[in-house]
Amino acid sequence: MAHSDTVLLGHGSGGQMMKRIIDDVFLEAFGSPELLAGNDAGVGTLPATGRIAMSTDSFVVTPQFFPGGNIGRLAICGTVNDVATSGANVRYLSCGFILEEGYPMDDLRRIVTTMAETAREAGVRIVTGDTKVVERGGADGVYINTAGVGEVPEGVNLSGANCQPGDVILVSGTLGDHGIAVMSQREGLAFGTTIETDAAPLNHLIAAVMEAAPHVRCFRDPTRGGLASTLNEFASASGVNMEIKEDAVPVRDEVRGACDMLGYDVLQVANEGKMVAVVPADEADAALSAMHGSRYGENAAIIGTVGSVSGDPVVRVRTPWGSTRILDMLVGEQLPRIC
Repeated sequence: MAHSDTVLLGHGSGGQMMKRIIDDVFLEAFGSPELLAGNDAGVGTLPATGRIAMSTDSFVVTPQFFPGGNIGRLAICGTVNDVATSGANVRYLSCGFILEEGYPMDDLRRIVTTMAETAREAGVRIVTGDTKVVERGGADGVYINTAGVGEVPEGVNLSGANCQPGDVILVSGTLGDHGIAVMSQREGLAFGTTIETDAAPLNHLIAAVMEAAPHVRCFRDPTRGGLASTLNEFASASGVNMEIKEDAVPVRDEVRGACDMLGYDVLQVANEGKMVAVVPADEADAALSAMHGSRYGENAAIIGTVGSVSGDPVVRVRTPWGSTRILDMLVGEQLPRIC
């Protein structure tokens, strides 16, 4: 039973079977010195800056495998990006697994291998973790929680409340890829070309933008709720208006077509490998060049500006015909179980 092809309740028992799955699946893939020490907490070193950034997230996406990635890549990228938006140098991650009895061991190994590869790409180490097994039917195969920590350099104070009139809004690439990739896989939809998730670690891209545009106001990854929710959060926190140009927002033709067919607003569709940045106008070109020079920023674009406000903050979209419409936050759940 210790060599079962599926996850068994005994793998969460705390005994020999649990030790075997930890050794053969998790330590085999992650294998950081902190994990291999076998303690209840991973001990790492952070420079004495006095400030750290932390974030935690749980991932319950269905299906767990989709074009271009799986729940494991999503889990690493999601937390790395959340910590990096503070301007922090992301150092360490934890990961917790809730496994359903009967889940295929080969699928678990694929997920864990992807997590290890993505962590190496991001330059972070997984230093501690946890595994629980629930009865068959008690979960949808596998759920993953990741938490991350990094040090914030002295003088860096990024916040969605920092946006000022005259600032420029940038996005690091095409929107809607992840949401449509998961939905097409879930519903068996076929398009002319395969739409893949955009899940990617963006900490290196953020570092490049901060170096090129040292007065950057804020970053945010437009995940659930998409660009619409991100910009509305910025506008509300800063007490400003924002306006974007619809034809300046990069969207793949196949994603736009899928959204039109399904009745989705692409500006509200989830992304997992894109970053929104607000920078002073005189640093916008430098920030854009930094994005273009990064691995995941080749389709980056300047999409709008920040304006002053009288009354309640609002986000507007200027159409190609010169009219404007209000861009509201997503109401309800457009695409459930997307991350």
